[in-house]
Amino acid sequence: MERMNFSFIIPVYNRPNEIKELLDSFLKLETEDDYEIVIIEDGSTESSEGVVKSFKNELNISYYFKSNSGPGDSRNYGMKKAKGNYFIILDSDVLLPSNYLIEVKTFLDNSYYDCFGGPDAAHPSFSNLQKAINFSMTSFITTGGIRGGKQKIEDFQPRSFNMGLSKKAFLASGGFGKIHPGEDPDLSLRLHQLNFKTTLIENAFVYHKRRISWSKFYKQVNKFGMVRPILNQWHPSSKSIVYWFPTIFSLGFIIATILALFQLNLPLYLYGFYSVVAFILALISNRSFSVAIQSLLAIGIQFFGYGFGFLKSTFYILILKRDPKKSFPQLFFLN
Repeated sequence: MERMNFSFIIPVYNRPNEIKELLDSFLKLETEDDYEIVIIEDGSTESSEGVVKSFKNELNISYYFKSNSGPGDSRNYGMKKAKGNYFIILDSDVLLPSNYLIEVKTFLDNSYYDCFGGPDAAHPSFSNLQKAINFSMTSFITTGGIRGGKQKIEDFQPRSFNMGLSKKAFLASGGFGKIHPGEDPDLSLRLHQLNFKTTLIENAFVYHKRRISWSKFYKQVNKFGMVRPILNQWHPSSKSIVYWFPTIFSLGFIIATILALFQLNLPLYLYGFYSVVAFILALISNRSFSVAIQSLLAIGIQFFGYGFGFLKSTFYILILKRDPKKSFPQLFFLN
């Protein structure tokens, strides 16, 4: 195997402050290997060019501006421009732990994969809202968290906020598609069809800020739900009953609430028990009563947003047999 040369690929859209924080974390990166950073400005009106220039003397960094065509296409653009033979794709709203690249290189040197994904965590400096959303997106008792696991590591579907991809796999697959969100599991599934293996590197985590409000969080998870039936249609082998759980949970809660009006309380008690367990886990994880309370709200938003997005998309695609691009144009970049 040839020596790995890493290129970090980072698309950005109207977030110069985030790019500064991310590049600051690169300055603390512990590594003996050379690497490059490729920033792709995706048609932003708030340019990050000045921020990038301020790091030119400290980091091996390139900056490209292009018209807006979505994060997937921007990552493809960056990988075509990159000089390395192994790409590490990050979102602009992450921070790197100092040992990140050491963990990646050590793992790949010992057990090479053409594609990997890593977890995300909440940094102590994050707001309570960010920590609560992070808990709902990463906890094993919610719809979020790590996709796959130790028992099914070959089935792991990396997410593009923290994802590695060899140049060989990029050229063979053509990179990311036009759908968003969902471009990362789509790529993972196409890589599997091409006999490329994916894996999880547990120790290669990033701090993922997710700078969003409650309303934006609902919109995000609702889109995640709408995307999944489309991916199931494109990749029938990826279908799983697991994807129905948020819908079942949400409809079940509504039914349990109605039954409670008729003094049939057991189903609602079960939801209460689940909430207590979630609260305790969030409290232990974050050591904050406020974060634990907000985590319950985040979980509720996540289940209902994803669940009803999934149900709506399933109805349009499977029952009405409509074209996903015409029914959900907000999920596709067509440039």
